[in-house]
Amino acid sequence: MQSKALIENWPVTTAAAAVVRADGTVFASYGPTSHRFPLASVTKPLAAYAVLVAYEEGAIELDEPAGPEGSTVRHLLAHTSGLAFDEHRASSGPGTRRLYSNAGFEVLGDHVAKATDIPFADYLREAVLEPLGMDATSLDGSPAKDGVSTVDDMVRFAAELQAPRLLDARTVLDAMTVVHPGLSGVLPGYGNQKNNDWGLGFEIRDAKSPHWTGGSSSPRTVGHFGQSGTFLWVDPDAGAACVALADRDFGSWAIEAWPPFTDAVLSELRSA
Repeated sequence: MQSKALIENWPVTTAAAAVVRADGTVFASYGPTSHRFPLASVTKPLAAYAVLVAYEEGAIELDEPAGPEGSTVRHLLAHTSGLAFDEHRASSGPGTRRLYSNAGFEVLGDHVAKATDIPFADYLREAVLEPLGMDATSLDGSPAKDGVSTVDDMVRFAAELQAPRLLDARTVLDAMTVVHPGLSGVLPGYGNQKNNDWGLGFEIRDAKSPHWTGGSSSPRTVGHFGQSGTFLWVDPDAGAACVALADRDFGSWAIEAWPPFTDAVLSELRSA
């Protein structure tokens, strides 16, 4: 398989990946899929899913106040709260700009912890990780960036995103639908994007260029990548998701290597 040859030539010490279909079957896997890797910002989709569980359980509401004045849980999930990247200070008004914010997800974690009286790492484990059998996954700090997991575990999460069991399918669809369309903003590592579209914790590919997914990825593709050399995408048009974890920080190597890998995966899915 071309995708396997490509990942074997990534300039990293260790990498693992897997492709899972919408029915939960693993289409392909590569490398040590039980190896634990730091997720960096691929932690955010896991954290967002726990926030949405809290919403469905009635512990919080998406449009209740959270974060800076005028901001809500929905704003925080969609990176439109106005909070700065890594500082707990507002640098714009809620809903006016797409400001990718680690601080926003830390506020979300604190908000859910206060509403449920459960530390957020414990809530994530009880609400998402344990029900999905993600026993090798943990949150060891910030809900924005301090998750650790394996490809085997993340495949379980990728399958959940395609056929939800923990959430109502309509909630997941909302999470993968653009919130505050038309806002511009910086996509970390790729510069300013005129329509920097996001859902609730998930980046939406749309027509972004350049991008970390493939040139043949559908506009409906959603996911996230992390600065530790990790990514997760779900392409509804392909009926599959892919997770790849590596032990080299994101940089020019990833910008060059990830899109051809994704295009190879999508080609192999079409040919199967």
